[in-house]
Amino acid sequence: MSAVTCVFCDLLAGEGRTTWVARREAASAFLPLPESRLSPAHTLVVPNDHVVGIHDASPESLQAVVLLAQEVARAMEASLGARGVNILSASGPGSDQSVPHLHLHVIPRWEGDGLDTWPSTVSNRQIDDDWFDEVRACLVP
Repeated sequence: MSAVTCVFCDLLAGEGRTTWVARREAASAFLPLPESRLSPAHTLVVPNDHVVGIHDASPESLQAVVLLAQEVARAMEASLGARGVNILSASGPGSDQSVPHLHLHVIPRWEGDGLDTWPSTVSNRQIDDDWFDEVRACLVP
């Protein structure tokens, strides 16, 4: 557990109560609080080590989280008939991240279920026209 107080780290350490969906060596899945579930079986997948967001996650943590999210999505399809899922995540300052611990929301979906998870607004942030070249330059190995 990290020196920082983190509700997800506390849950992973056995402090507090949650409903575990799956526990793996590097990632775990559990149900969010009932009042915050966007659909039945909405599940959170987190790395077992404290990682604030995608920016500071190791490749191993990211891989473990994504693979467990896939495992959960497949289980939702097989057991619940949820042929689709939405994977949602907010990461870092300015993203509306509610808990500073990397987490993916795996939200099972059924055709015509009435849930709209696509953003209904767009950012009003303006950036320079050369943003594309700047981003690509940062991606050069």
